[in-house]
Amino acid sequence: MTQLLTPEGERIASPQFDRYISDIDPEALRGLYRDMVLVRRADREANAMQRQGQLGIWVPLLGQEAAQVGSGRALKPQDMAFPSYREHGVAYTRGVDFKELLGIFRCTDHSGWDFKAHGFHPYTIVIGNQVLNAAGYAMGQKFEGRVGNTDGDGNPSSTDEATIVYFGDGATSQGDVHEGFVWAAVYDAPLVFFCQNNQWAISEPTERQSRLPLYQRARGYGFPGIRVDGNDVLACLAVTRWALEECRHGNGPVLIEAFTYRMDAHTTTDDPTRYRLSDELEVWKHKDPIERVRVHLARNGHADQAWFDQIQSEADAFAADLREFCFNMPEPPPERVFANVYAEPSPVLDAQRDEYLSYLAGFVEAGER
Repeated sequence: MTQLLTPEGERIASPQFDRYISDIDPEALRGLYRDMVLVRRADREANAMQRQGQLGIWVPLLGQEAAQVGSGRALKPQDMAFPSYREHGVAYTRGVDFKELLGIFRCTDHSGWDFKAHGFHPYTIVIGNQVLNAAGYAMGQKFEGRVGNTDGDGNPSSTDEATIVYFGDGATSQGDVHEGFVWAAVYDAPLVFFCQNNQWAISEPTERQSRLPLYQRARGYGFPGIRVDGNDVLACLAVTRWALEECRHGNGPVLIEAFTYRMDAHTTTDDPTRYRLSDELEVWKHKDPIERVRVHLARNGHADQAWFDQIQSEADAFAADLREFCFNMPEPPPERVFANVYAEPSPVLDAQRDEYLSYLAGFVEAGER
């Protein structure tokens, strides 16, 4: 398992991957720390708001901040990311306003952001389905000649593209994921399969999903697989940059298994105490992705307590702003569900809209009488 920063905050040299994070100086590492703290604080606030009835459901990412921030920061503007339903940290790194995520879980929006502008597709609820979507998109990049190019000096083109798709360990048991593996391999699609192995597919442990480590499955499809410490933001950043570079050069897909842990429930409808032991949770608390960066920064004199307090205050303000927005979020008009379904006008959809609005109007009239 590739690791560059231990749980104790010690830096480990890697001849293979150090060059991929040569630009990460103390200031950049502080930026990664800030990203993770803000994302975790927002996640905790959204979790609390669901308990207070402001959101219909929430999907926690607690414990997976390094995997998401590290891989998300590895992407270039021209790249495309396909999330499942837990990639709030990746959304943040792609410039999606965290407020845009709340509408999905309040059941007022499907997704509110411009996915082309952000290079971040809408969330996918159907387990594994986003892998097929990502495979098709990456095949399109290959067919349109957006990979494997060089500039005038023979160096790799800075405009080449790649795609990354996120899914969990449980999704690897879905047929859609395996079909995506097949198509991406056969067509050398520039696609990074990023599996966040958080040890639990809802209530089923990883050992019920596979006899072998998940990254080794890539071998059967003919492309490389690698396991990375998913709680190490530097390792996730370096390995994802390497994998994306492989894709942009036209070398085909790569599977990354980010070995991490879901510290909270699968969703707010789940009770993890029914299927996992508290001892297991305590072990993983010592591998916290944020704490190891904090220790590293403090030990090496790159940040003091005043700076850490400042970041925490910033995170609290970020969460307070989310709360204010969520509590005052306007209810959308009922006809909005029919908007932006097709690029061109649809007589059938227009008829459905008119019939539905007429049906709702009947309740209003009955109430008035």
